[in-house]
Amino acid sequence: MKVIDATPEHFVQIQAIYAQAVLEGTASFEQTPPSVDDLLERLAAARERGLPYLLAVDGERVHGYAYALPYRARISYQYTIENSVYVAVDSQGKGVGSALMSELIARCEAGPWHQMIAVIGDSANAGSIALHRRHGFRHIGTLERVGRKFDRWLDSVFMQRALKPESAPLKA
Repeated sequence: MKVIDATPEHFVQIQAIYAQAVLEGTASFEQTPPSVDDLLERLAAARERGLPYLLAVDGERVHGYAYALPYRARISYQYTIENSVYVAVDSQGKGVGSALMSELIARCEAGPWHQMIAVIGDSANAGSIALHRRHGFRHIGTLERVGRKFDRWLDSVFMQRALKPESAPLKA
């Protein structure tokens, strides 16, 4: 397995991974899976800002993907990004998420960004929380019962990781 940059040809598989997460899981609060075209817009948004959109592949098979986008649109947040990581159900627990997270962090550390935020759907999402913790994220807080999916209330867990030392100068 290797981690590579996503290309539009991969998005049928990416859409299938995300659709399953949307329809069967609580990591995303979306309830209707976005189309391939919708997901390609997310790729374009990442690329437009110089942010990585990565895949874990074995041959032609996509096992998972990870990307970063701006945390918020306001200019004061320009050095803070939010990550997303999704792994195919049959590839979970095999190091795919960790490989993606390592490369995503390394690429973002090389850019101008100073902080990475994870907004994890569902406080019961132990796998994602553990993955982020293993990669240096710390728990910042939990918004309780802010989402509703599958006839139950869900929390959002916020975790944060510095990409640069606190004393690092800002680079534009």
